[in-house]
Amino acid sequence: MLSQRIINRLIKQSNINNNPVHFLSTKAPVEDYGSIDHAFEKDKIPRTAGDNSRKEFTYFMLGGARFVYATATRLALIKFVSTMSASADVLALASAEFNTSGIAEGSTLTVKWRGKPVFIRHRTAEEIAKEGAVSLSLLKDPQADSDRAADPKWLVVLGICTHLGCVPISGAGEYGGWFCPCHGSHYDISGRVRKGPAPLNLEIPPYKLDGDKLVIG
Repeated sequence: MLSQRIINRLIKQSNINNNPVHFLSTKAPVEDYGSIDHAFEKDKIPRTAGDNSRKEFTYFMLGGARFVYATATRLALIKFVSTMSASADVLALASAEFNTSGIAEGSTLTVKWRGKPVFIRHRTAEEIAKEGAVSLSLLKDPQADSDRAADPKWLVVLGICTHLGCVPISGAGEYGGWFCPCHGSHYDISGRVRKGPAPLNLEIPPYKLDGDKLVIG
């Protein structure tokens, strides 16, 4: 057949030129782009699956970082707590001691505690009876007189109006206690608001009485 003759002629031609002919091949020729001097293979460090030294180094770095972080957090917390603790001069101002022997009955002494005015009232028997007889239904901020004075003879209140923080005037007002001229609040001799815009009674600070000694704070 004609096709067989053509194939035989091509085979004969390829044998003469020593260049074999590849029939029915779909593979492209592959060129080698590797290193010429093979330096990569010479300097390559073999990595094995059981290299424990690398794992130990990783664990050491992680553990060290966590230790440094924990130490820094602890120091920051200690510093924060220390700044919140009161110093010696602040603790000294936390309480104040006063002598009440010089306060006559029916009079009021104004002292200073933590930067705030404090009224110390030496009440008479008539004043005690009058304030004790006040009906709670008449009060804006109902509170019995016996609940505001540990010793009926002595009333200790902060000299700050509960409306806007002004300082009331002692021995003034319609009820003989204190009067705030800023907006017209009236307090009785128990420090209870009886008239005006003030919503609450005068605040009572923590205090203790020991004979003629009064300790506030």
